[in-house]
Amino acid sequence: MDNLDIAASSATRPVATPASIGRFRYYILGLIFFVTVLNYADRATLSITGTAVAHDLGLSPAALGVVFSAFGWAYAIGQIPGGWLLDRFGARRVYGLSIVLWSLFTLTQGTVTVFSTAASATVALFIMRFMLGLVESPAFPGNARIVATWFPTAERGTASALFNSAQYLAVVVFTPLMAWLTHVLSWHQVFFIMGALGLLSACVWFATMGDPKTHPRMRQSELDFISANGALVGLDAVAVADRRRFTGREISTLFTSRMLWAIYIGQYCITALTYFFITWFPIYLIKARGMHITTVGLVAALPAICGFTGGILGGALSDFLVRKGVSTSAARKTPFMLGMSLATSIMAAPFVHTDTAVVLIMSLAFFGKGLGAIGWAVVADVSPREMTGLSGGVFNGIGNVAGIVTPLVIGFVVASTGSFDRALWFLGAHGLVAMFAYGVLAGPFKRIELKQ
Repeated sequence: MDNLDIAASSATRPVATPASIGRFRYYILGLIFFVTVLNYADRATLSITGTAVAHDLGLSPAALGVVFSAFGWAYAIGQIPGGWLLDRFGARRVYGLSIVLWSLFTLTQGTVTVFSTAASATVALFIMRFMLGLVESPAFPGNARIVATWFPTAERGTASALFNSAQYLAVVVFTPLMAWLTHVLSWHQVFFIMGALGLLSACVWFATMGDPKTHPRMRQSELDFISANGALVGLDAVAVADRRRFTGREISTLFTSRMLWAIYIGQYCITALTYFFITWFPIYLIKARGMHITTVGLVAALPAICGFTGGILGGALSDFLVRKGVSTSAARKTPFMLGMSLATSIMAAPFVHTDTAVVLIMSLAFFGKGLGAIGWAVVADVSPREMTGLSGGVFNGIGNVAGIVTPLVIGFVVASTGSFDRALWFLGAHGLVAMFAYGVLAGPFKRIELKQ
């Protein structure tokens, strides 16, 4: 029986962990967490520098919304090819190259003012943001694939929640830093510094990442434990050796399952909230609430801390329920439904008048968003074993259509009404749709088996 068969037969049968078993898998988790922090910080560079960039390039709110959406278009388009590349060539190679390329495209955004006219600089910035989204597309499917490879079922929710919560830590750590750099140096320096950090992280990646089955720092006892409890060890080794081609019938499985479509809808709704936070939220605080950019750098960190806390608690709660014998389906749905009910509180923001109340509402909404961000663990639980990368790519691709829609809708709503009120109601409605998808459409979560 190979490792994938062992994982499938034992996924719901966790065993006790001896003290001497080894913990190298947590070093791997720390690596993908760190890389994901940089990933989200690179995405958020334009939201922090956006006011200064728009002033220098002469961008209207609608035009800035179009530039913001460039990332979302490419990120969504690149998900399925990125997932396919991960399944075919393995996470170490594909993800590592992705880190190098996204760091280069982050760095080049600081050079857009070398173009002679505002129009040409705007077009160049759009292209650079588009390319940034395209080369970042393997990141989250890669994270999910690595977690499925390195972690047993009863630890997967927490591991997935941790890398997913890196988006909030990116805001906590880098938003104040980037705001300070913009104020003290210039917005150009933000892109240069973040790009350089990314290139350094790529060196760490290639020096550390590997497959648990062949990694020289992996103890046999730890390998045996994760293999017997649901980890899909050997995925990268199989990908590099076999480079299997999936049939059209196999790929169609990812688009014909009602359960998967419910999961996709849930991810779309959570991503809509994410993109507000990493694009328009700082600008909302500046334009609608009259805050200074240095204040925004600090204030924006508070909802992020709540989102990070909610993310960790959601994953931990889900894994706790699994260990207590609750079905994996109910254990994953519980934090999601609780979180999305809290996320709808963002609709109350237009009705309050103090900055303190706004920050509290946003903090509650993003705590809920974090609590419900269990989707990557669900994908690792239900995807066909042979198609974890491609399945994650489809999931994230459809979800990140919200990265196109949300910045555009908010930009045009603000431009046409002069207010963020309707934009916030639009965002809150996504929580209601997400609860309907998981609570009614999905049915029980279970792993999909490809027909031979």
